[in-house]
Amino acid sequence: MAAALTGFLASYPNIFYYFHECCRAEWIALNATGLQADLENQLFGQHIASRIIVRAVTGFMKNPNPKKPLVLSLHGWTGTGKNFVSQLIVENIYKEGMDSSFVHVFTSELHFPHAREIENYKSQLQHWIRGNVTNCAHSMFIFDEMDKMHPGLIDSIKPFVDYYDKLDGVSYRKAIFIFLSNAGGESITHTTLDFWKTGKDREELELKDVEMSLSLSVFNNKNSGLWHTSLIDKNLVDFFVPFLPLEYRHVVQCAMAEMVARGLPPDAVLANKVASELTYFPKTDRIFSVKGCKTIESKLDYYI
Repeated sequence: MAAALTGFLASYPNIFYYFHECCRAEWIALNATGLQADLENQLFGQHIASRIIVRAVTGFMKNPNPKKPLVLSLHGWTGTGKNFVSQLIVENIYKEGMDSSFVHVFTSELHFPHAREIENYKSQLQHWIRGNVTNCAHSMFIFDEMDKMHPGLIDSIKPFVDYYDKLDGVSYRKAIFIFLSNAGGESITHTTLDFWKTGKDREELELKDVEMSLSLSVFNNKNSGLWHTSLIDKNLVDFFVPFLPLEYRHVVQCAMAEMVARGLPPDAVLANKVASELTYFPKTDRIFSVKGCKTIESKLDYYI
């Protein structure tokens, strides 16, 4: 009886960890195959972003001793897939997905609404990151609406994303920081449109064609949230990930995928009908969707 009780008590922590989310491999582990498959099957028109995300996240998660946290800055017009990709990353790392207690999402208008409170926000943000990384080294922090963030606020996290072994006894090197922003969308669209005008296939676009102009436009844009930030100046952003404007064919793919997600048979006629009702630019050529795939769900609700 005593031996059985001793055995139970010895196994109790593992039983507890099985049912309750904790900072262990049972709950936090990269499904690299799943991430690649999700990006290939659910993200449309973003060959550059897909390639970067898979390589960056996989390489970082497989490294047992990274030199710094992974910092990704996702840029592009609304509806091109930035939020969706951040969710796919989360779902393929954390067993609890977006409900994980180790995933923290900040939106500018909700968490940092008042410019006069910026110093308080800096202190609160540092405290939040410090406390959560102390609790779990593999924490993730997602900053949405970076283009609405007050200039200078994001610099408060610089110590946490720099090349430090430890700060006050805490290592931040296994954390992941993801920035989402519409800033830079104009630069990305301009480059993509130039490719189209020269008759080149958009799949020929490479990161090197976009990255420099993107980082410069973000750094020099007062409304980017990264204006003159030391994160860029000190090369602490590992990848600027461009999300290209979506064409008509990509919107059709989004509509078909949404039908499948709802358990409906994909209907190409309906998908084309939905896609044709969206607004495209430039007005003369109507190449790119103004809102990407953002309104597809509500459009389908109307017809289904």
